[in-house]
Amino acid sequence: MKRVSDDDRCPCLSGERYELCCGRFHCGDTVAPTAEQLMRSRYTAFVVGDTDYLRRTWHPRTRPETLDLDRDLVWRRLEVLRTSGGGLFDDTGTVEFVASYSDHGERRSMREHSKFVRENGQWLYVNALQ
Repeated sequence: MKRVSDDDRCPCLSGERYELCCGRFHCGDTVAPTAEQLMRSRYTAFVVGDTDYLRRTWHPRTRPETLDLDRDLVWRRLEVLRTSGGGLFDDTGTVEFVASYSDHGERRSMREHSKFVRENGQWLYVNALQ
């Protein structure tokens, strides 16, 4: 698990300090108001190894029973490519992004187009679209 200080810049690359960005969602002070902010906070949860947050923000219909993160992956960079819906007044949304990482020193990236829904005022990750 990577330690991130409240004063450090957030790993999601928003430019904000961690405590004012994804940290407030991780600690449960509030929920992400948009699908993009939820996706950014989930990326940051992968960076810091916060499996509880990842499971808490995963739709129960698609959430895995267990979640074991690969501790050899080092998440490096997040680039949001586009969003559709997922705003303050939407109930569904998609976010397409590229996440760069290192695996045993080899640089790689993954591209995903993720689906999100808002239920009871909380955005949840559903799945990756094909």
